[in-house]
Amino acid sequence: MALPKLAVAKYELTLPSTGKKVEYRPFLVKEEKILLTAQATGEDADMLRAVEQIIENCTFGELKVGELPFFDIEYVFIKLRSKSIGEVATVKVLCPDDKETRVEVDINLDDVECVREVSHNAEVKLTDDIGLTLEYPRIDAIAAMTKVTDGEAGFAIVKGCISQIYDKENVYAKSDMDSKELDEFIDSLSHKQFEKIQEFFDTMPKVKHSVKVKNPNTGIESEVVVEGMQNFF
Repeated sequence: MALPKLAVAKYELTLPSTGKKVEYRPFLVKEEKILLTAQATGEDADMLRAVEQIIENCTFGELKVGELPFFDIEYVFIKLRSKSIGEVATVKVLCPDDKETRVEVDINLDDVECVREVSHNAEVKLTDDIGLTLEYPRIDAIAAMTKVTDGEAGFAIVKGCISQIYDKENVYAKSDMDSKELDEFIDSLSHKQFEKIQEFFDTMPKVKHSVKVKNPNTGIESEVVVEGMQNFF
């Protein structure tokens, strides 16, 4: 005799990148097992794979997670966590006035949004004749960052996000670029040119939420911005 099947609640969210409506369900025990197994290894790459698998499971296979901008993944995972474990997450934030005291604050995950800067632009002009177009980092680019040193991580993410390079006469698609040739192109950038590229990452959409904290040691109240999936848990 077959055992009874438990009903699972369904919810809907809107992807920040496209505005697409996506149906999802909360974590089940099988997803919590995936998450706990990844946490036990302490490896960032394992956690990313777990997040990818959980999102695919909980959105009924509707999302191709590997093709999503990473801020979409962060947003979806936060909404999943909200409906699975609880809307409120307790996090420790650093008080900006003394930069050493950490205070616990409660954040309602339903209030967390993906914020886009008005000045954001994917096209970067390096010179009058040469420029490039960037795409948002995906989970594979973030995973690649975990395999390099902190000093190399910024260059690795830039390399992974260059979509095309162009000059007056030609457009060079990423698929046509040799890895070594691309490394040499990045190495030839000036400091100011690299800063222009960095601005793309600084202003791209981010999952963030502002909270007010009071330093118990100084009595000073400050506003702190919590951003990035890892900082909400």
